[in-house]
Amino acid sequence: MLRIASVNVNGVRAAFRKGMGPWLDAAGVDVLALQEVRAEREDLLALLGDEWVVANDTATAKGRAGVAIATRVSHQAVRTTLGPESIDTAGRWVEVDITTASGTPLTIVSAYVHSGEVGTPKQDAKYEFLDLMDKRMKEFGKSGGKAVVVGDLNVGHRSLDIRNWKGNLKNSGFLPEEREYFDRWMGSEGDDSYNSGTDGRFVDIGRAFSGEVEGPYSWWSWRGQAFDNDTGWRIDYHLATKPLADSLANYRIDRAPSYDTRWSDHAPVIADYDI
Repeated sequence: MLRIASVNVNGVRAAFRKGMGPWLDAAGVDVLALQEVRAEREDLLALLGDEWVVANDTATAKGRAGVAIATRVSHQAVRTTLGPESIDTAGRWVEVDITTASGTPLTIVSAYVHSGEVGTPKQDAKYEFLDLMDKRMKEFGKSGGKAVVVGDLNVGHRSLDIRNWKGNLKNSGFLPEEREYFDRWMGSEGDDSYNSGTDGRFVDIGRAFSGEVEGPYSWWSWRGQAFDNDTGWRIDYHLATKPLADSLANYRIDRAPSYDTRWSDHAPVIADYDI
């Protein structure tokens, strides 16, 4: 069994100060994918310890973005380039190839998509990144291998993924143009083949395991009563190729028991794969 956890830590040093360490010690994780690390490699190594093999990519702007993957086994390959050098994707994409303890080859991606802002260059950058991501996703789908793209993708695919979806139809994170990328990867709502992983598409592990229910959400604003009222967004994903998705054994969102025990505005998204 391989347990993969993904979480936007909202700054890994702050997350450890607030209690991420005890969570990690108890979580039984084999692969840890992080987004919005906002720290240097030396910080990650010091916080995680010698038992982890770490691959990371820092953002061009210091203290911004940053992604990482930590595993219990060595990496056969690490890639951080997504598209031409003229497009800055630093700190938003890292992928590693590993061989699991059972001898299964697996590619894991930790991705952090731009949050975006309608009518600004931030939204342009988001679409630019999603275009590059779409190309790479198609390559994974065509390969026929076991791969999973995890992370904070900053888009709610369906109305089930956002509590207040009607109020966000014109906001970044739930724009039709953004959700169209997810339609390409999993199929659109109502398609006979939606979320089946056929024809080189992916399986949204959270939706496959949870079924047609609201949420379960993975992000809540720090402001107001969003967390207590469960007014959240499901924007953190495990997107798996069908050969990997077929081995899914369990899935959960590790929501903190109370507002004051949170160490990030995102909750860890955890899946167990029988490989």
